[in-house]
Amino acid sequence: MMNLGEIVGGAAAAALFGFGAWHVARGIFALRGTRLVTCPETGRPVAVDLDLRYSAVRSAFGRPHFRLKDCTRWPERAGCGQTCLGELEAAPHDCLVRTILAQWYAGKRCAFCRREFGEIQWHDHKPALLGADGITREWADFPAETIPAVLETHRPVCWNCHVAETFRRVHADLVVERPPRPSAQA
Repeated sequence: MMNLGEIVGGAAAAALFGFGAWHVARGIFALRGTRLVTCPETGRPVAVDLDLRYSAVRSAFGRPHFRLKDCTRWPERAGCGQTCLGELEAAPHDCLVRTILAQWYAGKRCAFCRREFGEIQWHDHKPALLGADGITREWADFPAETIPAVLETHRPVCWNCHVAETFRRVHADLVVERPPRPSAQA
């Protein structure tokens, strides 16, 4: 039979373990996502992914400590010193691709319907981009490291217009163009 000290000690150990696991899980959730940093060697943007377990465990109770899991310059440059991590440690949230995109869409209007973009829904109804060729594409169709250059040459499109334009392009034989209705005040 267990005495009171063993029960209290076991409960304290379980609570401590649960608290540590919660911090690590919260760290993994906060650190997930592809980030864009400037490669010190080339001076160009590269897409990087963090080693989430390593970074979350090391950052759980102190200052952030990162290690890369993947980089668009790997495997050729896999042995680099990962000096780009300094930029990431200075502003980990600002380097996220979804943060960069959200800031770019903020205050802009859809190229088709002219509605202003509100908060971006990342789990569904993601906005798209309109190229000079008149074709709408989701930003996920572009390699992450090209996003800054793509944002300079493309226009914003809302999800609804992207779906409509994609349907119009793919199923042109099913689309009937109707002239606009006359105004009631005419």
